[in-house]
Amino acid sequence: MNQTWQPGNLAVALKNLLLSWKMASNVEAPERWYLALLGFAEHFRTSSPPKIRLCVHCLQAVFQFKPPQRIEARTHLQLGSVLYHHTKNSELARNHLEKAWLISQQVPQFEDVKFEAASILSELFCQQNLVDSAKPLLRKAIQISQQTPYWHCRLLFQLAQLHTLEKDLVSACDLLGVGAEYARVVGSEYTRALFLLSKGMLLLMERKLGEVHPLLTLCGTIVENWQGNPIQKESLRVFFLVLQVTHYLDAGQVKSVKPCLKQLQQCIQTISTLHDDEILPSNPADLFHWLPKEHMCVLVYLVTVMHSMQAGYLEKAQKYTDKALMQLEKLKMLDCSPILSTFQVILLEHIIMCRLVTGHKATALQEISQVCQLCQQSPRLFTNHAAQLHTLLGLYCISVNCMDNAEAQFTTALRLTTHQELWTYIVTNLASVYIREGNRHQELYSLLERINPDHNFPVSSHCLRAAAFYIRGLLSFFQGRYNEAKRFLRETLKMSNAEDLNRLTACSLVLLGHIFYVLGNHRESNNMVVPAMQLASKIPDMSVQLWSSALLKDLNKALGNTMDAHEAAQMHQNFSQQLLQDHIAACSLPEHNLISWTDGPPPVQIQAQNGPTTSLASLL
Repeated sequence: MNQTWQPGNLAVALKNLLLSWKMASNVEAPERWYLALLGFAEHFRTSSPPKIRLCVHCLQAVFQFKPPQRIEARTHLQLGSVLYHHTKNSELARNHLEKAWLISQQVPQFEDVKFEAASILSELFCQQNLVDSAKPLLRKAIQISQQTPYWHCRLLFQLAQLHTLEKDLVSACDLLGVGAEYARVVGSEYTRALFLLSKGMLLLMERKLGEVHPLLTLCGTIVENWQGNPIQKESLRVFFLVLQVTHYLDAGQVKSVKPCLKQLQQCIQTISTLHDDEILPSNPADLFHWLPKEHMCVLVYLVTVMHSMQAGYLEKAQKYTDKALMQLEKLKMLDCSPILSTFQVILLEHIIMCRLVTGHKATALQEISQVCQLCQQSPRLFTNHAAQLHTLLGLYCISVNCMDNAEAQFTTALRLTTHQELWTYIVTNLASVYIREGNRHQELYSLLERINPDHNFPVSSHCLRAAAFYIRGLLSFFQGRYNEAKRFLRETLKMSNAEDLNRLTACSLVLLGHIFYVLGNHRESNNMVVPAMQLASKIPDMSVQLWSSALLKDLNKALGNTMDAHEAAQMHQNFSQQLLQDHIAACSLPEHNLISWTDGPPPVQIQAQNGPTTSLASLL
């Protein structure tokens, strides 16, 4: 009768086999039984699917032979690593890693085991929210690794990342500075550039622009002068150019960024044609990659989408978003790196804003729900994107005329953000809500004082300052102070034309056209509304097209252009119908109930409702 082998039976058999092997050949036994166990363990670990329990059994069997310290420490490291990466038994993993770290410090010239144990153990501590245990461990490992360039640099990067996750950017920058100087001393200009670019990224996050500019200049020189692996060189250039592009976009300089963005796109095309060179660098300190090639491609798509969104090239933004999301889906099948989910969320955030402008609110709402689902899977992702999520819901609420909900969403977002540019963006949109409501004067003036474009504007963003002038113009228009409104709107036009901010240009032109129409200056009104309509069609911006077509209908009627008036009326009717249908579709979705969510993590389930409950008057 055949016996069925179970995992436990196999482990026992292995142990008995190896014990008999050891007894039969004492001279060569240690090496033979150890290599055999390692071979079995690796076979089980790499099986499809992996047989982790059997792998662990094989490694645990090593201790039965009372091995020397080198084998004991390495086996504890291997067990800790397997348990950490493949199981939920974090306490047992921690126990093995702590033993590996302790024993390896007593063994001379055993750096790889010693520092890998410290690195993985600190990761585990962070996973268990024991950051105060991870920091001293990494500091000690850094202190004793100075004769091992690869591990010294890697541990410095790891501790800097830990400080960054804690929002302690000052400590992180200090460590990256130490790493840059160490890399220079050991003759690694490549890794020196990585440390400096990483520091530049954090300085940009801190808005320390006075320190960023000389640092990026130095980085540019190092990158251009470094002669080494072509892929590594191009990856440094991508890192450098990504920082430059995001710096420009943060400053709202959509036109000025174009040369850098073009260089970045050419650079990623170059990388995609290069083959990975398997020859290892001669300097162990050079054994680093900033990002995998495929991740860099997605990142370049992402910054291109950011640029297209700000510039008002929404069809281009849609095209690159589709490409990036398709690439992400392929990558996520093979790679569970958290950065991929971050890229996906940022892409969705931008395409959602595009949808709201182009009149696809129902799709935007479903994509907001998708962001919620991604954030449910990662508490850290939600922490980093909660304010943006509520801001998007606020923008959606404006688009469906739910002004009370819009105010609640923006107020929640303000409470959750410490990012100055995002804060200014939210305040600008909240001010537009108060202007539309018409009865929130005290709150409105309080907000406008904090985003005064003529005096102490809170951020350096060209785009946000131009938007602040537009908001002032909009308020003056509603208050009937037309000359003042024209002054503010002309300032918006001047700024938006300087940096190709097409949406702000279109909005300013149509509002100026409306003012001239009210004042009876039909010719001048027409000179504003016609280019506004052309630009809005190019973007395309559905709300500005609706507004422009309504004005063109009345203007042409007043000017006696019957045919043009009829054509404009037909356009207005078409836009109205499209927006109305989309409005009904969006408000009928169960996801519409997200507009009531203002506290805690995203709701897991969204209940359906009977139908739209919001006014359509603002659309018609």
